[in-house]
Amino acid sequence: MKKILKPLISVIAIGTLSLSINIDKNVLANDIANTCKYDSASKVNPDYSTMNCLLTETALSYNVPPEIVKAIAEGESGNWRHFDMNGEAIVTADNGIGIMQITNQAGYNQDRLKSDIVYNIQAGVETLDDMFKRKDLPSINGGERDVLEHWYFAIMAYNGTKPVNSPIVQATGERNTNAYQEKIIRIINKLELIDLTELPFSREHFQYNSNSRENIKFSTMNYDFDLPLTKSKYLFETNQKVSAITNVTFRTKPTTDSPSLGTLREGEIVTITGPFEYEKVSTKKNHFVWYPVKRSDGTEGYVASSYLNYSASTSTPTPPVTPPTTGNVDVSKFADYNANQYWAEDFKWAVNIGIISGYPNVKNPSTGKYENLLKPYTNLTENQMLSILFRYFKPSELASTLANTSWYGDVNYQLATKYALPVLGANTASKQAIAGKDITRGNFARILASMHYGKTVSQSEAIKFLRDNGLTTTKTNEEFKPNDSLTRAHTVAFFHRYEQIFNN
Repeated sequence: MKKILKPLISVIAIGTLSLSINIDKNVLANDIANTCKYDSASKVNPDYSTMNCLLTETALSYNVPPEIVKAIAEGESGNWRHFDMNGEAIVTADNGIGIMQITNQAGYNQDRLKSDIVYNIQAGVETLDDMFKRKDLPSINGGERDVLEHWYFAIMAYNGTKPVNSPIVQATGERNTNAYQEKIIRIINKLELIDLTELPFSREHFQYNSNSRENIKFSTMNYDFDLPLTKSKYLFETNQKVSAITNVTFRTKPTTDSPSLGTLREGEIVTITGPFEYEKVSTKKNHFVWYPVKRSDGTEGYVASSYLNYSASTSTPTPPVTPPTTGNVDVSKFADYNANQYWAEDFKWAVNIGIISGYPNVKNPSTGKYENLLKPYTNLTENQMLSILFRYFKPSELASTLANTSWYGDVNYQLATKYALPVLGANTASKQAIAGKDITRGNFARILASMHYGKTVSQSEAIKFLRDNGLTTTKTNEEFKPNDSLTRAHTVAFFHRYEQIFNN
């Protein structure tokens, strides 16, 4: 795991494999205040650039992504405010103190929480860090600390794991956009200018009584998402190659008020030339920071951290599902196989011809044991569906096509372009994220029909193709539910029917 660390705080000891924190809170607070040139005794709200520094440096000292700390401070205090106009700490009706709204926290000096902004921020970051370490909250993938989406449940717990913060509304199955963690994520999207990937939770994952104040019961304790997730933008190192995620203005100084040096084009590779810097204009409230970079022609300038990404040569995307094996696979040995389901024979066929595989040794939410699973009701991303499509239609070409980058969807989207398939994702920085989002049944129908005909067809034409050839028994486009997500069970059923109708 890469450590979230900027070498400013001397009291932090770094181990070989992990970050060992043995912090004297007073020393740390003084070091951060000195680094950010803030007088902790002033009892005034610092300017935005200084507050950005205080929040960022404290987050980094605890190995917590600054993006999350700054968004929580924004959500809790509104406009990064700790003191009111009289120089008194803002205390809410529920006794939340200051910028991080610390409430009922044992071990902290209540007077100092009010008088010392840095101490208050420390308390908030330590609380968030404790939430991330909790074993009674679900984990996501490998739980790497530098991946922003991995902090989803820690953010929730900062406010409380009550029914009001359930990711899904139990009654409707819809996303709970009013949940605390969803609000914090929107702040990251808006003010840090980073679009986090929406994690595909299901209502059965969260058990609660909406009329009760009891905590949510989590039926799934580990999520394994094959999605492009977001690493913190505070980890770029000097001499590291990074890429622009979109067309972005190249500045002479770390502020949008400085003259332009031109435009970095989407995908352009530049080199980090030094540590990040804070906004030069102190009255501008930017959550992001600025990196000094050099173009290939030697021109040097600044780019906002939000618009930089790890280049293809250094990125570490979430790994795809284990490649399928072919042969005499006994699908009934998978723990979630059910011979009475419509997809039972479809999975037997698909696994044995090698267009899809199961998940080996993963936690079964029904039993709590680590078992081999098919996960028939898991939604597929567009990239995952393309893997299945090309394993079926173009297995030799899929195997022989060389990737141009290390992005996990490179070959699939090379072939999608070659065969003019109406995909939404692409091998560009701005569309790679789309490749990792759920594909709808309607978009799947378009891609399958377009592959069949050798030309692009509309969604209505595609659904009619499925209906006319017996690939679906639905009678109308609405009944086909084109806006619903495509599951693994849907996919193997469609391909098995296609095989029976056109190739048998």
